[in-house]
Amino acid sequence: MPQPSDVLVTIGARPQPIEIDTARTAVLVIDMTNDFSAPGGMFHRAGIDISAILEAVEPTRRVLSAARRAAIPVIYLRQAHSADLSDAGGDDSPHAIKHRPLSIGEPVTAPDGRPSRILVDGTWNTAILAELAPAEDDIVIVKRRYSGFFETDLDATLEKLGTKHLVVTGCTTSICVDSTVRDAMFRDYRCIVLEDCTAEPI
Repeated sequence: MPQPSDVLVTIGARPQPIEIDTARTAVLVIDMTNDFSAPGGMFHRAGIDISAILEAVEPTRRVLSAARRAAIPVIYLRQAHSADLSDAGGDDSPHAIKHRPLSIGEPVTAPDGRPSRILVDGTWNTAILAELAPAEDDIVIVKRRYSGFFETDLDATLEKLGTKHLVVTGCTTSICVDSTVRDAMFRDYRCIVLEDCTAEPI
């Protein structure tokens, strides 16, 4: 487990600056997948303007590059469901109800012509954007709900890494980012949400 370092970094933030120890920091990348972030993905097909998400891609790429150079762990969270959607909730589940208008599970054709399905694991739709592809040492965690902590091993992974500070990127700010950050705070992680690396399209 990393030991606290002698050098702390102060990051400008609202409502006040935040001091972090980079030896105990991880970067989260939330739902920067084709379904949420790419032309032809779920959001785009539903008529949601994804331009703000696309604008966040390059700043996020720079953050990830800097994190890897500094040996700061990068953890991707991506929402995806099994082919039978059994992990998306029952017919009366708020999660399932919320995603029906977005055509969860529907067969589609990926931009490269391959068959795919909306929000189904193992398809083009739930793959991480090519521009932000994980490096060999990065960690990828599949989540079934908005929060990255709900029924995943994210908390155990962070504990194993000795993490106390989270630098958060991804989409959407008011839903999956917000849910994950609130759950992180309840578990006593200190979070920094990067404004230019997050987006709110809905």
